[in-house]
Amino acid sequence: MSRKLIIDGNAVYEIDETCMLKQKLDEKANREEGKNGQENPGQDHAWREEQKNRK
Repeated sequence: MSRKLIIDGNAVYEIDETCMLKQKLDEKANREEGKNGQENPGQDHAWREEQKNRK
């Protein structure tokens, strides 16, 4: 798992690059799903729910 620290003045942010990549791939799958009108069977719905609960 790779992570980056972003320091902005007094604020410090930790970025999980693996999570960001997963989100981008999910967004791409959602856009393709909308174009095709079909659900992508490879979607990981449990992972999405976990991410929603984290926020």
